Amino acid sequence: MPAYYSSLAPFREQFRTGRPMLMYHHVRRPARGARIKGLYVNPALFSKQLAELKQAGFQTPSYGSVIGQETGPANSEIFLTFDDGFVDVFENALPLLRQHGFSSIQFLVSDLLGKTNEWQQREGDVTEPLMGPAQIKEWLAAGQEIGSHTRTHPRLTHLTPAEAREEISASKKALEDRFGRAIDHFCYPYGDWNAGVRDLVIEAGYKTACTTEPGMNSGVTSAFELKRFTARYPSRNLKQIWSRLFPG
Repeated sequence: MPAYYSSLAPFREQFRTGRPMLMYHHVRRPARGARIKGLYVNPALFSKQLAELKQAGFQTPSYGSVIGQETGPANSEIFLTFDDGFVDVFENALPLLRQHGFSSIQFLVSDLLGKTNEWQQREGDVTEPLMGPAQIKEWLAAGQEIGSHTRTHPRLTHLTPAEAREEISASKKALEDRFGRAIDHFCYPYGDWNAGVRDLVIEAGYKTACTTEPGMNSGVTSAFELKRFTARYPSRNLKQIWSRLFPG
């Protein structure tokens, strides 16, 4: 099974055996000068991906149901996740989620709501706007969910335990105070975590945390080590492989 998700065909049977999660960042064409173009999925491809999932009978239950239940070969659940809270997700993904009847969760950087991707700019990347409180409230009113992605999007294993605790716990409280709902779900920035970081997430009172490691989730997967497949456009090599494996 490929590590990247562009089309349902290579994943169809495997997705029936557990709880798959897809990871998105941007829903738009890659920005001019973007360092990591694989973080961008254009709206036409995103819509096609949702249509394939809907046609195959997949549904998106409440995000919290990703844990604590067994699945069998008839599983039809999938979980859609967005990291960082980019405005293009609000503008381009939300209408398509509504159209196809899917829900998702957006992991927000609590200190940067309505600002820009400062953590990427420090590494020489392009400036991208982030959703502000009004947009997030509309996102929630549309039946979508939110979780925490720390205060400032650092590499948590590079911080002292006290600094990491502040990033993890303060973001939870800030989002709960701002939006008046429990923030139960966390996402490790950059997929960067270790046992100490995981324990701080548990200590803060979250119920789940997701990584960037590809793979399926099952009833025995740790709630704080959830796996996700990166959704992206197919590379030329992937297109060639898939055209041979799945002609037509």
